[in-house]
Amino acid sequence: MPGVAQRIELSSGWTFKQTDEADDTWAPVAKVPTVSHLDLMANGRIPDPFLGMNELDVEWVGEKSWTYRTTFAAPEGASGASVFLLFEGLDTFATVTLNGSVVLKSDNMFQSHRVNITGVLKDSNTLVIDFDSALLRGRELEKDHSDYRFIAHNGETGRLAVRKAQYHWGWDWGPVLMTAGPWRPVYLETSSSHIEDVWVKYEVSEDLTTATGQVEVLSAGAVDEIRLSIDVQGSSVFTGSLTSAVEGKASIDFKIDDVKAWYPVGYGAQPLYDVTVEIVSGGSVVDRTTKKTGFRRSELVQKDDAYGQSFYFRVNNVDVFAGGSCWIPADNFLPRLTREKYREWLQLMIEGNQVMTRVWGGGIYEDDAFYDICDELGILVWQDFMFACGSYPTWSSLRDSVDAEARQNVRRLRHHPSIVLYAGNNEDYQIQEWYKLDYDYENKDAESWLKGSYPARYYYEHLLPKVISDESPNVPYWPSSPFSNGKESSDLTVGDVHQWNVWHGTQEKYQTYAKIGGRFNSEFGLEAFPQQVTVENFVTKPSELYPQSHTLDFHNKADGHERRIATYLVENFRPPTDLKSHIYLTQLSQSEALSYAYRGFRRQWGEERKCGGALVWQINDCWPCTSWAIVDFFLRKKPGFYTIARALRPITVGVEREHHDWSVCHTRPAKKSPFSVWIASSKLEESHGDVEIRFLSIETGAEVKPTVVRSNVAIVPNGTTEVYAGEIDNVNEEPHVVAVRLLSGKQVVARETDWPQPFKYLAFPDRGVKVETAGGRYTITADRPTKGLVLHETDGVRLSDNCIDVMPGDTQVIEVSGGSTNLDTPKFQYLGLE
Repeated sequence: MPGVAQRIELSSGWTFKQTDEADDTWAPVAKVPTVSHLDLMANGRIPDPFLGMNELDVEWVGEKSWTYRTTFAAPEGASGASVFLLFEGLDTFATVTLNGSVVLKSDNMFQSHRVNITGVLKDSNTLVIDFDSALLRGRELEKDHSDYRFIAHNGETGRLAVRKAQYHWGWDWGPVLMTAGPWRPVYLETSSSHIEDVWVKYEVSEDLTTATGQVEVLSAGAVDEIRLSIDVQGSSVFTGSLTSAVEGKASIDFKIDDVKAWYPVGYGAQPLYDVTVEIVSGGSVVDRTTKKTGFRRSELVQKDDAYGQSFYFRVNNVDVFAGGSCWIPADNFLPRLTREKYREWLQLMIEGNQVMTRVWGGGIYEDDAFYDICDELGILVWQDFMFACGSYPTWSSLRDSVDAEARQNVRRLRHHPSIVLYAGNNEDYQIQEWYKLDYDYENKDAESWLKGSYPARYYYEHLLPKVISDESPNVPYWPSSPFSNGKESSDLTVGDVHQWNVWHGTQEKYQTYAKIGGRFNSEFGLEAFPQQVTVENFVTKPSELYPQSHTLDFHNKADGHERRIATYLVENFRPPTDLKSHIYLTQLSQSEALSYAYRGFRRQWGEERKCGGALVWQINDCWPCTSWAIVDFFLRKKPGFYTIARALRPITVGVEREHHDWSVCHTRPAKKSPFSVWIASSKLEESHGDVEIRFLSIETGAEVKPTVVRSNVAIVPNGTTEVYAGEIDNVNEEPHVVAVRLLSGKQVVARETDWPQPFKYLAFPDRGVKVETAGGRYTITADRPTKGLVLHETDGVRLSDNCIDVMPGDTQVIEVSGGSTNLDTPKFQYLGLE
């Protein structure tokens, strides 16, 4: 009688060595999954590449081949069954040998493998995996296929030939660390029959009451019966079975009445259903698997309107403003990313009121844990395929590899309700435009694309959409990020846009963000230093702790970062010379830029969905550095994190005076500055509140003119409510802040301030700031308008807010959690504080 499939993880007992070194150099491996750098560090052979300039000292690792080895006994109960090795991920060019016989060759980091080893199994078995240098193999492949034009921004061009995480070649925020090794788990499985795949196909009725569909099961081996059960929150909602003898692919229809729909965070609950499949052979259950899924309706709404063509997401008949952030791999050494670490990162998105993340195309298809947690928390996922910033070659075997990679990963991910879009690549059409490669949008002959100078179009407009159509047709596909349906990718009227004319490009002032946004802003941002404690972690020489030191510049990989950071600081602030103040001002600069962006983009959501979403580049880092991240490698938040969180609250208030480009003619400021006040709401019902508008002297804190109050304002649901329009007399009124509060009764729902620009023209005498501590909270007051008050944060302690503007007569309270309620008065910084 066949038994239940047994799976053992081969995580211990491994050793490794440089392939061409002698046998006496085998060294222990703490655990698999792993990569060579981790094991070399553990064995004291290389320093930590994240510290100082050690990255340069470990470059040799990526130019070598590495061999991993382990032994295992034949599993019990193998008689009459088949035995398999399962490789979840091999990085990247791997030859697998078992007992001297080659059982697998792999050249794609993103593929998994099931290898039947029954015929070569012994009582005692030796498993060896040789990993070639992906760096060197990429260079060889480029030479072998010189008929293609290899073009890449970031990293060397050989990366385009290798199906490996592209950021390993280095990016404009990360180091060059070419890893190799069994980067995902290795298993030994014994089974007579096994489940290869379970696909939950479904549709939810328009009224959200019923889910109907079928569960498709792909199995191998003899199967007499397939059993299906669907449960939610411990209660069974469906059971069914297929009792005819089946092998291969089979389907069971299901219907769930009174379905509990899955919603993005802030719009409803996230109920997850357990879909369990068992296969029976010889009267016994021989394999079982459970997938958690959620049932929801989802669509990408693209319709012609007054602004061009919309681009926004609708989930369960609700329009969702997709405010959030882009995601890069959270470590250069991927095996260090545990489920707990993923949860810490994704919980930050919830804390920051973010509803969407975009998994960027130069990294990896993330671990199952990432998507599981997004499902649980209600975070929508925009999933890129793994192509970035290049013109990729398309020889036949590479196309086959990409097809297999895409199908495997879509099948692995398609049960996740969080995934609402697949996109073909990151910025590859910008490469096409930049180098004027062949592209005729009206030509739909896919085979002809392979013969032109931009053959990668075949992936994005033929191969990958077919994969989605075959494997996950209920999720929309988009050819690229950005993409504009045949127009230039920078077009602001259709599709999504990466708005890099702040920082890159024409280096517009960040105050113009709202005017240069598109229908969906899937990338934008401004760099900032990490917290000083992070800087002190990677700057190992005290003599290098100054703003433009060699080590600090080395940990900023952005092209021209010295000039760009300086530009935005000099335009807006009075640059300091000490490191502490320099760090603060770069962070305040980033915070202010993101305030203008999110405030303006969210306002446009209420203008016929003119802007469908805003995803800052980026939430995270892969190593300790200066970058666009709003949270650094050690999960330490930059002030911009809080700025975005306030802008994305369910109800928030906005105020902004019309931008006057002071750099055009410094001596002729605008005589009048119109300003406006509005409320943005993601609530699905109308609500009411009172709006208070004060005009406060920056010098004294006194009122420049009478307070304006708008009482019992009806707040438009899921949109924008225009509240007030006024004018500032720049000739006769002294410089002042327009300070706005939205109140419900006496409770402050939201605050926002608008300041004269630029800050460098303003004087900030003593602000009279007081921070009092009691009962697990900080209570903050100021005698005069105070810009960008940042409280020092300690690891493990969570603040409910930070980087706040404090107005006289408006006490603010910041709750503190995760530490002692006996709080010391924190260190703090604000604009103008010496």
